[in-house]
Amino acid sequence: MRDEDTREESGEDPRYEAVRSRDARFDGAFFFAVRTTGIYCRPSCPAVTPKRANVRFFATAAAAQGSGFRACRRCRPDAVPGSAEWNVRADVVGRAMRLIADGVVDREGVAGLAARLGYSARQVQRQLTAELGAGPVALARAQRAHTARVLVQTTELPITEIAFASGFASVRQFNDTIRAVYASTPSELRAAAARGSGRARRTATPDAGIPLRLAHRGPYRTGPVFDLLEREAVPGIEDMSGPPGARTYRRTLRLPYGTGIVAVDERPGTTRAGHGTHPGGWLDARLHLTDPRDLTTAAQRLRRLFDLDADPYAVDERLAADPRLAPLVAARPGLRSPGAADPEELALRALTGRAEAERLVRRYGKALDAPCGSLTHLFPESAVLAGAEPGGTLGALAAALADRAVRLDPGADRDDAQDALRAVPGLDARTIAEIRTRALGDPDVAPPGADVPDRWRPWRSYAVNHLRAAGEWEW
Repeated sequence: MRDEDTREESGEDPRYEAVRSRDARFDGAFFFAVRTTGIYCRPSCPAVTPKRANVRFFATAAAAQGSGFRACRRCRPDAVPGSAEWNVRADVVGRAMRLIADGVVDREGVAGLAARLGYSARQVQRQLTAELGAGPVALARAQRAHTARVLVQTTELPITEIAFASGFASVRQFNDTIRAVYASTPSELRAAAARGSGRARRTATPDAGIPLRLAHRGPYRTGPVFDLLEREAVPGIEDMSGPPGARTYRRTLRLPYGTGIVAVDERPGTTRAGHGTHPGGWLDARLHLTDPRDLTTAAQRLRRLFDLDADPYAVDERLAADPRLAPLVAARPGLRSPGAADPEELALRALTGRAEAERLVRRYGKALDAPCGSLTHLFPESAVLAGAEPGGTLGALAAALADRAVRLDPGADRDDAQDALRAVPGLDARTIAEIRTRALGDPDVAPPGADVPDRWRPWRSYAVNHLRAAGEWEW
């Protein structure tokens, strides 16, 4: 979706209708900016609807920022769920967006992004700019600005430390970006957050961690997701506490700059169905990071684990049209297809099962410098397992992951990854399907031999989850 400012304005425009009706289904799918105010917003912004002649549309917040618009302070368009399009698309633009969200441009630059995609930097720049109105640097800059705002408003970290933790190369660049995007200085953002609405600000402390609200669009059926995570939880790296409906899932994370421990709360009451203008909701999370530069990456990996960028309206509409699935969708609107916080870990656990994964953690997992209750280790790295247990399918898969013969990162080509997995001796088709669904986040996977018709495309992974949640298939 490009900025189509030049399109004929006399006809009906579904994007403008979404803005006029404040339809939150489209939050994150596109952004609109108002020429007369210099502000860009999410479609559900509660402000007075501007005249169509004054509105411009953008595919990304970065494109709006690049055209000189600043973020609305009422609707915070930088905090919307990500576009569901990037979960579905398997082309270079979709893969690039997933890698940028994971922080690859900040860590490896545009050259590193292009190398992972198998294209030249010029080709990646051209394709992203042509389709999204912004190149990889601008897209990463918009993401850095959002990370910086979160740290400014929820922690007591010094401003200078936040600048580098957010991925900026200098304090000056940080200050200029914050002023351009939010029309405020970092200190003003922090002061405004402290004033809030008369309530105490949720600031981070070493014990409390960094508080996050992980936004999602539409209804979200939390129960089945937390049920799955509870069944799969491996002692030492994961735990689940609390009664159903009010559980807290915790796990350890291996991150580019250090390690992390995250806690995510189950939220009851986020399952309302219907299209309307329901704005969705969020999951409350807290992150304990050894290095704050990992905030963006950690948050994005949680979004993939909990499938927070999905479009439940599109999924439910397609699946509810099938007589077999219609009652299941009606019973569980907003059912998600969970992904993985660590794709390589997921692949190894899909092969071994829970009990064997627990043994591997005890024997080869890296102990945390600062354990937190029952969370004491990181799951062992692929290279460690390949060297420690080289025999059998486990050793073969670990070696393939370690030497990158099998790539499962957010920018991996799903078909190429599946072909590479098929080349691993002893890896069966059912395990490969689970890896493709969970580790690669593919929304359209049918387990081998299952009765999953093509009319459920492109949401067959969600259809399978409905059948499992209804007890018609085994997990």
